[in-house]
Amino acid sequence: MELWRLSAAQTANLIRLKQVSATEVAEAALARLDAVNPALNAVVDHNPEDVRAQASAVDAQIARGAALGPLAGVPVTIKINIDQKGYATSNGLRGKADLIATENNPVVDGFLRAGAVLLGRTNTPAFSARYFTDNLLHGATKNPRDPALTPGGSSGGAAAATAAGIGCIGHGNDIGGSVRYPAYACGIHGLRPGLGRVPTYNATGPDRSIGFQLMSVQGPLARTVHDVRLGFQAMAGRDIRDPWCFEAPPCPQPPRLAAFCAHPEGIETAPEVEAALRDAARRLQDAGWTVIELDGLPPLKEASLIMHKLWIADAPERILAAAEAEGDPGALFAMRGAMDWVGPVSITEFGDTLTRRAALVRAWAELFERYPVLLMPVSSELPFPVDADLRNGFRWLTERQYFMAGPPAIGMPALTVSTGMVGTAPVGVQILAGRGREEFCFAAGEAIEARGTPPSPIDPRA
Repeated sequence: MELWRLSAAQTANLIRLKQVSATEVAEAALARLDAVNPALNAVVDHNPEDVRAQASAVDAQIARGAALGPLAGVPVTIKINIDQKGYATSNGLRGKADLIATENNPVVDGFLRAGAVLLGRTNTPAFSARYFTDNLLHGATKNPRDPALTPGGSSGGAAAATAAGIGCIGHGNDIGGSVRYPAYACGIHGLRPGLGRVPTYNATGPDRSIGFQLMSVQGPLARTVHDVRLGFQAMAGRDIRDPWCFEAPPCPQPPRLAAFCAHPEGIETAPEVEAALRDAARRLQDAGWTVIELDGLPPLKEASLIMHKLWIADAPERILAAAEAEGDPGALFAMRGAMDWVGPVSITEFGDTLTRRAALVRAWAELFERYPVLLMPVSSELPFPVDADLRNGFRWLTERQYFMAGPPAIGMPALTVSTGMVGTAPVGVQILAGRGREEFCFAAGEAIEARGTPPSPIDPRA
């Protein structure tokens, strides 16, 4: 039995039953990392002795008969843009390569409380600002399914590692698609929780601007939807360091009613993308759900514009100066492109944008009152070739990522479920639900997943 192939749930169960030790699992995970990471560059910082010490502590708990967390001994990776004590919170920046955290982000604490073994730190684009994972500090991460395709961004390292069997669960974060798109590109699953469900705080930096506070969330990636749920449960919880954090009341049973929309606002999609969406709808119907096709949705293109305004427009000079100081071509492309698309934003317009956001949130919340689950594409196209953004331009990219950039502006949960392959490119579907209804996403996702997903974990393709 190759332990690195197992899911988080399987791994935790074997450890709990004493059929394997946490140390054996850790050694298998380290060996897998050594075997495939050189081809991927997904994990860019790790300490094997630290991993072994964590696993030994779990085994000591078992020997004492102590209560175990739900992820006891499960290998998990952490993205390099959140604080993990003793490691650099570089965010892919040369200027922060030596910014060593002295305390943990709440996400890290959550995984540790659950008993997880933190295996290594995963790569991100500079400033975590692209759908492609590359930076001047650590270099590019490869997609294990096809190195000619992006692994996604900004959690491309987490997605590539998880798809290749480096850890069972990968931590990521999402302000414009940075969990959902890498999951799609690498053929696994990833959750963008709703605003406030997972606490976050980095002591290594200042408090985030209002756009980041409203839209950036921490979320898990995994090879099974059940493991995504386990990751979310470990990460979620009360932490007073995050003023947006709240504990949602118990979620009711999903009503098994869903809707889907293939072309909201006339958005064009690749034939393979629409086929995957309709396939996911049929899978839900086969599982006993009522599924209704809608002609339209509340504003999605406008939500995407609001997302970019809130991301970039509250401190454009500071953002651009930081990007120019780093000199990363991809980051400069993304930030200049967003600024050009949004245009100059006065303080009045910025306030009006926040006000308009409230109306959009209301419209989407009303939709989820009628249809508790919504299916829509992850992206308008199959996963992009490497650096397609630099070749084709920011507007080209933006017009293909409305399904990614729109949902963060409304703050609802969204789950990417990978459903198959078109050649070497994964396809999948995005599942949305109302605030505090992550469980609705999981229920629909498991029904869709049960009818087939891309094989994983996989060996990196040359």
